[in-house]
Amino acid sequence: MLENDSSENKKVSRRDLLKGLSTVPILGVFAYDYWKKKSFEKIKDKAVHLNLGLSKDSPKVISNNNEKSLGDVIKIGIIGVGGRGVALLKAAGFVDPSEFNSLSKKAKSGDESAKSRIASYQNQTLLNVQIIGICDVFDMRAEKAITIASNGIQPNGEPINLKNVKRYLRYQDLLANSEIDAVIIATPDFHHAQMTIDAVYSGKHVYCEKAMTLTEDELNKVYETVKNSKIVFQLGHQNSKNETFKKAKEIIDKNLLGKVTLIETTTNRNSKEGAWIRHLDSNGKPKPGSPKTIDWDQWLGNTPKIPFSMERYYGWARWFAYDTGLAGQLFSHEVDALNQIMGFGIPKSVTSSGGIYFFKEDRDMPDTFQSVLEFPDRQFTMLYSASLANSRSRGRVFMGHDASMEVGGDLKLIANDDSTQFKDKISNGIIDPSKPFYTFPEISKLKIDGVTSATEKYYAERGLIDTNVDGKNIDITHLHVKEWIDVIRNGGKTGCDIEKAFIDTVSVLMVHKSYVENRKVEWDPINKKII
Repeated sequence: MLENDSSENKKVSRRDLLKGLSTVPILGVFAYDYWKKKSFEKIKDKAVHLNLGLSKDSPKVISNNNEKSLGDVIKIGIIGVGGRGVALLKAAGFVDPSEFNSLSKKAKSGDESAKSRIASYQNQTLLNVQIIGICDVFDMRAEKAITIASNGIQPNGEPINLKNVKRYLRYQDLLANSEIDAVIIATPDFHHAQMTIDAVYSGKHVYCEKAMTLTEDELNKVYETVKNSKIVFQLGHQNSKNETFKKAKEIIDKNLLGKVTLIETTTNRNSKEGAWIRHLDSNGKPKPGSPKTIDWDQWLGNTPKIPFSMERYYGWARWFAYDTGLAGQLFSHEVDALNQIMGFGIPKSVTSSGGIYFFKEDRDMPDTFQSVLEFPDRQFTMLYSASLANSRSRGRVFMGHDASMEVGGDLKLIANDDSTQFKDKISNGIIDPSKPFYTFPEISKLKIDGVTSATEKYYAERGLIDTNVDGKNIDITHLHVKEWIDVIRNGGKTGCDIEKAFIDTVSVLMVHKSYVENRKVEWDPINKKII
């Protein structure tokens, strides 16, 4: 930012700046602003943004919860109602009544975190959907989800009051219900592919959480099945709804960074939960669940038969039988975000490495991991690194000849000292290369305060929870679900349709395959396969 410059260090005077702006049609607005507020730095800041064609203004797209504009009710079944499944119920407009009342009580007593969470939820649009089917192998989770779907509190504060919500133990039985229009799939990753295929064959629209598949064979089957159907598909990559990411794309499109040759992105966190050791609660006691309350055979599906394991039930992402590890869990968000911003497609080659250097319990997932993705056609490299034993936070950094852009919960542009594009602005003092010359938006302290766990804080800092629309924080998963519902009703394309899901998933599988096989892998665009 430029507002902290000392006046004696400025290389440009008020007269010089106003003279320089004399060809700008809205000079009168700036001049008025200057004389009214006596704010030279504000004028200078606006001058920079005007010349870049950028603004800090938030978009104004939130619609009111107008009953007349909601459309026909869409009936949904949800498969998998663990933590992410409950988050998706909230995104669809249903919150556990006891949790909502507890949060409201805290908010009234002045708890800022509770106020933030309540406000974000109330900013959601009513979607006019009903959750009429619940499928989960764990009795406790299914019963909680039935309570949410039957008596959950909506964003307008009213209870849903829906009777006869049905619980299913087998997802095939839920799909057989002809009253269900669409399904949300939020199970562990190893179930996603077959459930999506079966849902499409049942004629249901599909919202599937990432990662979409664990293998190339699964990916090709899901792709062909969805592509040859008329259903509306959305992969749970909600990044596309973050206004900061949209602004980053605008900056790339305007070539404000110059030629970008290197992108660096990291996903670091430093807790047992963040390393998927999740079968114990915060007091070290076992979490609920037993062979009597969890249908273990249903949970295992087509994976190798093993005895009941609470560690695997809660921490399944640690084993490659159930997931692609860090590639599917964290890298998938990164490649989706960067692809949204840069539109680079599938890498030519990937080299991954890493190891289990900190957490020594049973696991396949490394706790230290890195990948190099090469894009020779676009002439840039992407570096990804992850640590589960260090929580140093850093946004995604795009490094161009003229400037660098860091994108996380907010966005910063910093010019290079030897930039060609900004040479004149640097020499006359309008841009100071030691400071960001553009930010969007100012990160909300209230937003960060509104999360409670280290894992939630991690996701907030990566821009994966809330975005700011019209000055209001709103859950980007809600916006992603809303888009899926809107397209089901009105037609159009979803933000992460099967084509984009295919591209992101190929990158995920290349990163994982390179690590597992300890070799460089390449993409064969002719035969569409990893070699």
